[in-house]
Amino acid sequence: MKQVLNVGIGGRSFVIDEDAFDRLSAYLDDFRSRTGMGYQTKEVMDDLEMRIAEIFTESLSSRQEVVDISLVERVIAQLGMPDGSAAPGGPGPSGGRNSGEYWHPGDSGRPVRKLYRDKDHNVIGGVASGLACYFDVDVLVIRILFVCLFLFGSFGGWIYLILWIAVPAARTSAEKCRMHGLPVTAENMRRFYNSNN
Repeated sequence: MKQVLNVGIGGRSFVIDEDAFDRLSAYLDDFRSRTGMGYQTKEVMDDLEMRIAEIFTESLSSRQEVVDISLVERVIAQLGMPDGSAAPGGPGPSGGRNSGEYWHPGDSGRPVRKLYRDKDHNVIGGVASGLACYFDVDVLVIRILFVCLFLFGSFGGWIYLILWIAVPAARTSAEKCRMHGLPVTAENMRRFYNSNN
């Protein structure tokens, strides 16, 4: 019988078998050494651990309560390494659906785009730039639409205010990947860290 450990990953507690823990620890250590982000490495690692915790939570069912080596290998294949290379001891390079990226059954073949406020390209609250990312249009079109709605009936101001309150801001690199409709991989998350600095 394998020994199991109770570990905290991304602020959540998981029961993980010893082999899976060793593999995950080796992956995290190798990932940390390859980030090359200096003082931002802690933020990158925190985001990575939160994403790993999300995948573990989504994947565990009532039948399987222990994280095993196969689940850890799927997570490593999905996230890859920050430089886009393959994780040591794992399948090919990260980045595409055919190279080991984890997809839920029934997915249409592309990541889901989520609505967030874009605080990186905001003028007031980031609502217009977030909507532009969501609908994949130029932000200027959305801003002109809000101004026209505001001038011709004051609906624009109310809509903007409601969206500013209701729509969360994209703070983590994983949320920024979802906002742009990109898979949440280490390579994509690193791209958003580099673009913010």
